[in-house]
Amino acid sequence: MKTKIQQFLQKLKVVFGGKSQIATDEGQPTNYDQLEQENKLVLSYLTVRKLIGILGFFFPLILVLGSFLLGSCKEIQISISNYYHTNMRDVFVGYVCTLSIFLFSYKGYDITDRIVSAFAGIFGVIVALMPTNLKIIRGTIPQCNIWCDVERHSVIGTIHLIAAGLFILSMAYFTLFLFTKGETDPTPEKIIRNKIYMAAGHIMLSCIVILIVFFAIPDTVTQPLIKYKPVFWLETIAFVAFGFSWLVKGSLLIKDKM
Repeated sequence: MKTKIQQFLQKLKVVFGGKSQIATDEGQPTNYDQLEQENKLVLSYLTVRKLIGILGFFFPLILVLGSFLLGSCKEIQISISNYYHTNMRDVFVGYVCTLSIFLFSYKGYDITDRIVSAFAGIFGVIVALMPTNLKIIRGTIPQCNIWCDVERHSVIGTIHLIAAGLFILSMAYFTLFLFTKGETDPTPEKIIRNKIYMAAGHIMLSCIVILIVFFAIPDTVTQPLIKYKPVFWLETIAFVAFGFSWLVKGSLLIKDKM
């Protein structure tokens, strides 16, 4: 029977010497690479999911509160992307880039998960680095908004709009088709979680469809509606649904009973 010190020294040799096996208390060898892989999976399946969920769920709230408390914008912007043109610009870009990095790092169960998360991360980076055109209410730009050169290059705003839509679609795909995969004999909690995933996915898809219709309608029709901020609220609903589904998937809510 090895002493604790000997076991500790052998583990150090494994870590720094590159050996592939360590000994357990029962004397059975355990593959170090397998343990390392398990540690990575734990981080991917739990921590990253929770972080993605938290970032998505609170994103609109942070932008609104930050603009209210730290800037001169005392009203909600027309869209979430419009916060790029406020004092919350750096927060908007940093927040979306952080969310994208977590999506890039998410490996999931199989290659499909990795492909969808990678595309979602790419779309997120495009949303952050290629800002939307500044939306104007009643023909004037509020004093608290920051005008930038993107207005001279409308193609940037168009790319931003497409990337934002594809980002939400990617998240809806995750929720509808990947999160619902699982056991052939699901637990009662898993059945409840699947219902939440389906509801969240359909909410996101509904928001996308309504937004597409809204943008397709002539401005003469939609202009009177802009004061009610329909784009902002639809985007917010989609982000909250997206964030909540990831929090559930991250085992923060409705976990299986032990």
